[in-house]
Parts: sequence; C-alpha cells; structure tokens
Amino acid sequence: MNKQAVLGCFFLCLFPQQNDDEGTALVAQKAAGDTRSSMISASFNFINSIIGSGIIGLPYALNQAGLPLGLLLLIVVAFITDYSIILLIKGGNLSGTISYQSLVQCTFGFPGFLVLSGLQFLYPFIAMISYNITTGDTLTKVFQRMPGVGPGNILAERRFVILLMTAAFTLPLSLYRNIEKLGKVSLLSMVLTLIVFIIVIIRAATFGPQILPTENAWAFAKSNAVQAAGIMSFAFVCHHNSFLIYGSLEQPTIANWSRFTHVSVGSALIVSAAFAVAGYATFTGYTQGDIFENYCRNDNLATFGRFCFGLSIITTFPLECFVTREVLSNVLFSRELSKAEHAGMTVLIVAACASISLAFDCLGVVLELNGVLSATPLIFIIPSACFLKLSTGCWFQGENLIPSILIFIGLFVMITGLIMTGLHPQDCSHGVEMFYCLEPNISGTVPPV
Repeated sequence: MNKQAVLGCFFLCLFPQQNDDEGTALVAQKAAGDTRSSMISASFNFINSIIGSGIIGLPYALNQAGLPLGLLLLIVVAFITDYSIILLIKGGNLSGTISYQSLVQCTFGFPGFLVLSGLQFLYPFIAMISYNITTGDTLTKVFQRMPGVGPGNILAERRFVILLMTAAFTLPLSLYRNIEKLGKVSLLSMVLTLIVFIIVIIRAATFGPQILPTENAWAFAKSNAVQAAGIMSFAFVCHHNSFLIYGSLEQPTIANWSRFTHVSVGSALIVSAAFAVAGYATFTGYTQGDIFENYCRNDNLATFGRFCFGLSIITTFPLECFVTREVLSNVLFSRELSKAEHAGMTVLIVAACASISLAFDCLGVVLELNGVLSATPLIFIIPSACFLKLSTGCWFQGENLIPSILIFIGLFVMITGLIMTGLHPQDCSHGVEMFYCLEPNISGTVPPV
C-alpha cells in the first residue's frame, strides 16, 4: 500500500488550522507540496492505497464467511469505508483540522490523540509481522525451485529466509530517513500486485477445475463471518491518506470529494471482489490465509507469482516501518530524531517484528487480529465518533443515524472477532504441500506445471 501520504498527515499537523472548507483545503495543499492532482491522478493514488498487500487474504476471508455472505460483507465494508472517508473530511471541515490526528485531538483531546496514535502504530506494526510471515512462506517455495535447493536446504527454512531478507533488504531500506528515496516503491508494488492478480485469475481457470470443491463450499454463510469482516477491514484501510489527497484535488469540495471517493472505493471493490472470488473458487474450503500457500511447489506460474508478491512485500515493508517510527517519535519525542535515535528506533522496530514473525507463522490469524484490533476502529468507530462529537443533534437522528450505528457495529466486530479468534484459531498449512499436489485427482491427472 502507498504510505507516502501518511507522512503528509503528520506534516500537516504543523500548520495553523483554519475554520472554512476552502482554507482547510489550501493548508492541506500547502503541506502536500503545492501540487494539484487531476481527479483521475488522485483516484489512481487512492486506489493504489487500498489495493495493496492486504488483498492476498481476501480469498481466505470468503472461506471464513462463505462465498455469498463474504461478498455481501465485502460490499458492506467497502460502503462503510466510502462513507467514513467522507465523514472524516466533513469532520475536518467542522473542526478546521487538516489531518486524522489533529481531528481526533481537537474532538477528544490528548487522550484521543494517544488512542489514535496507538492504533496507527499497531496497524502497520502487525502488518509488518504479516509481511515477514508471508516472505518466509512465499520465498522458501521460490528458492526450492532453484537447482540444488531441496526441502532440507537452509534456503527452504522459513526462519532463515525471514532473517536473511530482514538483514539484506528490509532493515537497510527502513533506515532511510527521507521517504522520497522510496518514491518508486509504490509504483513497483502496484505493478507486482497487478501481476499477482492476473496469475490468480489464470489459475482459477486452469487449476481450479482439477480440485474437487469441499463440502459446503458454496454455503451461503459460515461461522467465522466476523473474523472475515476484520480481514476485509484490514484490506480497505486508507483513511490516513484522505486529508492529503483531498487537499491535492484541483477543486477540493465535499461534493467533488464524494464523487472521487465513490469512484475510487468502487473500483477497488471490483478488483478486490474479483481477486477474492477467483482465489476462493479455485481452492474452496482449502483456501489459506496466504493464497500462494495453496499452489503446488512445481507450479512455475505460481512460483513467479510468489516471487512477485514476495518482492512487493519486501519493498512495502520500509514504508510501514516509516509510519510506525513516525508515530513513536511524535508521541515519545515530539521532535526530529537524531541519527543515532533514528537508527536505534528502526532497529528495535524491525527486530521486534522479526522476532514475533519467527515465533508465529499463521498469516490468517495475524490478518484477523490486525483487522479487529486496529483496522475496525480506524474505519468504523473513530470517524463516526469524531463526527458525532462535532455535529449538533441527538444520536440516531438525521445525519447522525448512520455514524451512531457504525460505532455499535464496530464495537461488535472488535469484541466478537477478538473472542472468536482467541477461542477458535484457524489451522494453517505452515508451508506443507497440499494433498492435491501430491496425489492424482479424480480425473487421474496431476496439477499442471
């Protein structure tokens, strides 16, 4: 996901606040670098911030919820995302603020700022853990396609691969102080994600028919729908970019922003739904949290997809680390870090993520936890609470009705999802070759290479 705009939000907090809509937009534009974006250009950036690495877990979300209910939930999450993004900008106009952080601090004071900072730290931090887990699961299978690298080779050991990628790539890239040096990462990640999307679609048509559907594969609903909603929320979080992109529009008005948001989120929904359905329809009840865990090791097209996704993850990790470090420095120091402090904090963050990912290797559970613990309040609860605090009138009346409902829905998803994830953790393949890769299927053929 594109996290460059996140840092603009922190920079925006340094500028004086204005109370009118146009003034707010102009201040945001100044923080964004005095560059105006066309509706198409801004929409592309926004879609890019949604369709990122989180898309890889959407087929698993359909496995958790059931295909029909899962698609319905995906639409609902997209609608709530669309609505809450618009609600954020309305709240900014009401309070004269120009960032998510300053909006929450204006409405709920310093305690609210700390809560939001905690969530904005937790979201990318858990995301980095999930990136390490995915790197370990994905690249080990890529390495095993190399001559001389078998299952017992050190390059086939996920813990070694995680440590190797951390030392060779993610830590050095994360040590950059200027995010502009990572400016091409977002475009590269977008291209790689598109390649992964195409590969999943191709394999749905060529590999899916050879795998018999599981029992109740097409059932309307399954028991883990709440966890599925958390995974979908994780995939759709993009609120940190809202104020910066709003200020970059040629005509930053609520009406234009609403149209822009509808187009962006709608487009992201179409791509996400197609990816989720293609992935789930291929493997039905066998679908893993990382869809590439389902493909056979001898599948060359899937191996190329694993390589593309692993590279995308490695190049996205530093952007998440930048956000995590920025949140910590703002809360703990409230000043620019020295070189030693910058390096020390970066090493601690990367080391903590690596340590947890070495001990925990089930991606589906990590996606569920990040969804219910951080993404759900960032989408459902906080934008609605800020708007209700700033608006006049009673809850559940007029324009306050939907925000009031969203708060209760968000609380339900958080509490229920956390309990169900703890009581009923999902099984993972943990890198084990799936049975249909080892045995001929009912037609007497083996999966194609």
